[in-house]
Amino acid sequence: MSSGTYRREPLLPLTYCQSEPYPSDPPPIAERGWISWLSRNLFSNWRQSLLSILIFALLAGTVWQLASFLLLDAVWWGDSGEACRSQDGRAVGACWAFIADRYQYFIYGSYPLEQRWRVNTVFLAGGLGLAYLLWPRAPFRRLGLTVVIVALPLTGFIFLSGWEAVGLRHVPTNLWGGLMVTIVVATVGIATALPVGILLALGRRSQLVMVRWLSIGLIELPRGVPLVTVLFMANTMLPLFLPPDLNPDKLVRAFVGISFFAAAYLAEIVRGGLQAVPQGQYEAASALGLSYWKTMGLVILPQALKVAVPNIVSINIGLFKDTSLLLVVGIFDFLSTVEAARIDPRWAAPTISTTGYAFAALVYFCFCFGMSRYGALVERRLSRDHGR
Repeated sequence: MSSGTYRREPLLPLTYCQSEPYPSDPPPIAERGWISWLSRNLFSNWRQSLLSILIFALLAGTVWQLASFLLLDAVWWGDSGEACRSQDGRAVGACWAFIADRYQYFIYGSYPLEQRWRVNTVFLAGGLGLAYLLWPRAPFRRLGLTVVIVALPLTGFIFLSGWEAVGLRHVPTNLWGGLMVTIVVATVGIATALPVGILLALGRRSQLVMVRWLSIGLIELPRGVPLVTVLFMANTMLPLFLPPDLNPDKLVRAFVGISFFAAAYLAEIVRGGLQAVPQGQYEAASALGLSYWKTMGLVILPQALKVAVPNIVSINIGLFKDTSLLLVVGIFDFLSTVEAARIDPRWAAPTISTTGYAFAALVYFCFCFGMSRYGALVERRLSRDHGR
């Protein structure tokens, strides 16, 4: 073929050409509503239907028994256990008259009656602080978080124990008891354990050998023994490490033991969060010229704590429930006051113990479920920057 000429390939014949649009399909049938959800998730086949019916029957029977005991057959009024005994052969349910008669003891313990306004003030301040934390657009959030987590527990303890310099009568901690002690010990323990746990987690990852070994010892020692042992050690051995003129009372010793125990578990949780942060974050902070503490405080720890939120909430819930072990060192928490009140001869009746434990279970559930929901709320807020 000569230059300047080219060969033209023949056009391929068109074998198919769409001349009319396809007919549109009907829209899918909307499967919404509770009937559709039940048929799709609980009654999709005969095996699942049979299992769902059996479970529903079991739940219905359990709910009916609980409702009968707690509500339908319950005794709501009375001034002694006589009102909660069967007179005509009928079944007697929960004796809520006993709870109504002793509820102040369950809340305040033996705290002086004329000084209980101080407890109510601290509870009110704690409620306002919690509402502030739940407010997503709260102003000065960092400052408010520091005040609620650090300053409020400290000032609340001073306010409850009393300070003669400001005109508050001293109330010894051996008179404290009930729900007040449970909330105070759990709050102080949670507020103290988290920063100490963060420091222990950083110390365990330190390049300094002595710091790393010391942190490992402080973490593994509490994790290797039950909380009862830690409380006994704090109650008997803590005064040995202090000057003779400085002898903290039993409640302060319990604070130290519980905070030390919870900090050990939180340290491992935070360490797991630190390991979940990609190495590129450390390298990026180093490239920006940030120091070690700025890298941890501004880049690494926020991401690590964000990953560890569910486990931190679980530890806090467990710490709130573990305050019931304070009885072994002579401190009457909420459950201990219920135990002490149910053996009162004036309230001798068959259902008193069950009612007391049912009331305690409801109170613990309300607090623990509230902490769980708050943790889930924080987790959802922190996860909004992820793709969906």
